[in-house]
Formats: sequence, C-alpha cells, structure tokens
Amino acid sequence: MFKNLVKKVFGDASDREVKRLQPIVNQTNTLGPEFERMSDDELCGQTEAFRATIAARAGELREQLAAARAEWLGEPDAAIQTQLRIEVQRIEKELRAAEAAAMQEILPRAFAAVREAATRAIGLRHFDVQFIGGMVLHDGKIAEMKTGEGKTLVATLPLYLNALTGRGSHLVTPNDYLSKYGVQWMGPIYHLLGVSVGVIQSAAANPDLGSFVASTICAITWCRICQNASSATCTTPS
Repeated sequence: MFKNLVKKVFGDASDREVKRLQPIVNQTNTLGPEFERMSDDELCGQTEAFRATIAARAGELREQLAAARAEWLGEPDAAIQTQLRIEVQRIEKELRAAEAAAMQEILPRAFAAVREAATRAIGLRHFDVQFIGGMVLHDGKIAEMKTGEGKTLVATLPLYLNALTGRGSHLVTPNDYLSKYGVQWMGPIYHLLGVSVGVIQSAAANPDLGSFVASTICAITWCRICQNASSATCTTPS
C-alpha cells in the first residue's frame, strides 16, 4: 500500500527517467532541420568534428595515460610497479570521466546525425522513444523494448556515440543470425557516417580477429566472446 502511494506521488523509476531525458530528446529534435540541409559529405564530416571535440577534452589525459602505462610496464621493481599501476588506474578513471562528459556534450548532435543518416541510408527514422532507449543504453542501463519497437535501430545510437572515443563499440547478440543481420541492415548508416563495421560469427573456425578489432563498431555473439576468453586463459599441455 505504501509503495502504491509513493508511486502515485513520485511516479515509478521509469517515468522519472523518461522525464529526465525528454529535454535532451527535444533538443535533438530541434537539430533535425540543420542536419537535413547537410550534404552527404557534410553529414559524414560530423563524425570527425565529434571526435575532435572528444580529443580536445581527453587528449592530454590520453597522452598522460600512455606515458604512465609505458613507465609501469617497463619498471622491473615490483614495489614501484604497484605504485605506478595505481597511478595508471587514476589517470584511466579521469580519462573515462572526461570522455563521458564530452560524449554527453555532443550527444544531441550525434543522435541527430544518426537519425538523418538512417533516414537517407535505409529509409528509417528514429522516434522519440528510440532516442530515449538509446540514451538509457548509453548510460549503461537496461532498455526493455517489445518486439517491433525498433531495438536494432535503437542500438545504432549508443554504438555510434561510444565509437567516437576511438575505443570501439561492441554489439553482443545471442546468435550469429542477429549479429550478421544487424550489421547488414544497419551497416549503411555507419558507412554514411564514415564509420567502419565488423562482424564475427561464433561458427567461424579461424576468424580474422585483427580486422574485427580494427573495426570501429563490432558485432559478436556472446558465445564467441566466451570462446575467445577461454582460448586466452587456457594453455596447451606439453
């Protein structure tokens, strides 16, 4: 009874989250006409502009991290290694925070770019509810959507946004069909934005992991992830 009263007064968590994200959705929608006027080359050029914004926020920290990691890995003394490892972790945390802040800054424009690319490349346009789903996923939360509500299209939003950091984005699916189908269907969106896409099938005997990892956005099955982890941790008996 008390829970019902609280829900009536404050609303449930999902309702509050939607209300929190709605202003960002509105901001993204206002950008629509600007992106519609862009040529394909101008639209593709937005990707480099977004990357430059993130680099401006995180570039110095990336350099610090590279130097600190090199010093840590090259240090022979175990006690000093421990101190250097802590410093590396500190810089990594700061870098992640800087990248997150930069992504939040460019999120409305990045989402608007993806929507315009989807409209041109595959004839699908993101609805407001899909923008909300994309932001929820970007925040590392679960977005529950029913069959037919556009989950595959929703995934293009956080995949593209997070790929802009240069770390790459990974779409994990339960089976080979979904990973391959998702890339084939949504691939033209990423290509229009100048982003590379890779896919690896769990049934592949000798997959080209190099080209897969080099792709900006990668689709893979959870089964293949487990196989790769198992291969990396197991040793062949002599």
